[in-house]
Amino acid sequence: MYFAALLARTEDGWEASDTDLDDVETLSDLTDLAREASVDEDTVLVFIEQEDAWFGVVRVDGEEDPRIYVSNASAAARSSYGEILLTDELLGREPGAEDSIAALEELVGLDGTEDGEPETPDNSTDDDDDGPDPDAVPAGPLGDTGVLSDLGLPEAELLMLRTEALAEIADALGAAEVLETVR
Repeated sequence: MYFAALLARTEDGWEASDTDLDDVETLSDLTDLAREASVDEDTVLVFIEQEDAWFGVVRVDGEEDPRIYVSNASAAARSSYGEILLTDELLGREPGAEDSIAALEELVGLDGTEDGEPETPDNSTDDDDDGPDPDAVPAGPLGDTGVLSDLGLPEAELLMLRTEALAEIADALGAAEVLETVR
């Protein structure tokens, strides 16, 4: 079960709205959605939570690049909404590298065997002996741990949050009541 909400900072405090992510396919789409909720290009936070598995916070300040924090990257990677947040940049990968490699392999038919030659233990494409998988998503937190520091939630506290995290974050920001109205 997922929960997603937007918190937009205004002169009078925070305004919350629940948000439907069905039409959001990329981080750019999510950022645009946040900017539309912004009042005078002020801070907007996007909260996404999968019950007892992971949560993510995306912070958008005006036209700046979004800042992202994900509590458990490996759990988020198994979620369509989590995949939106786990960009190549956040994962430390070369942007588009995965797509380029797949396209090249398809173009030249590289599957680790010669044409017509059956796969044997000697020419196996199993990469278990080559060390860690460079495309593996790390377990645990990933991203900007200071994303909420200036708003009242220090890095150390953010890293300790597990369940009911969004309620605790909203409480630290002074926005618990407005977030609860959209829950």
